[in-house]
Amino acid sequence: MEKLIPLAAEVAERLKKRGETLALSESSMGGLVSAALVAQPGASAFYLGSTVIYTRGAARALYDLKGPPAPDLKPLTEPYVAAMAEIARQKLGSTWALAEMGASGPSGSPYGPPPGTAVIGLAGPRPAAITVSTGSADRAANMRAFGAAALQLLLKSLT
Repeated sequence: MEKLIPLAAEVAERLKKRGETLALSESSMGGLVSAALVAQPGASAFYLGSTVIYTRGAARALYDLKGPPAPDLKPLTEPYVAAMAEIARQKLGSTWALAEMGASGPSGSPYGPPPGTAVIGLAGPRPAAITVSTGSADRAANMRAFGAAALQLLLKSLT
């Protein structure tokens, strides 16, 4: 969390100045980004809420999915996670939304990627998506690395 708090503070400052809002859909980050954002004074001015989607069943239930968030998209790909971010943005009515799927470790994802792999999607005025590969199976370290990458992606788009 120590690395995430300063990044979340920058995000909070920029979003508040712009009068914009943020929603999250986390998976292997496990709520770390949400916690770092809620720790910011005045979080209610920019932070609308988050989900921690850890299973396909949870994603179907919360997002009312009948299949992938868009036709012919494979999980743990940038287009898939970008579509999930857009769903979160629409459902919560936010300016921006971050979504993340990954394999924090110690094993890889059932979709194929090895541990230490996450895909982060950003929906909003400047959409973006990235794939993060740490090369590590250290679960806690990967969760923090994924969270930092998500906040950095948002900061880059807010610049």
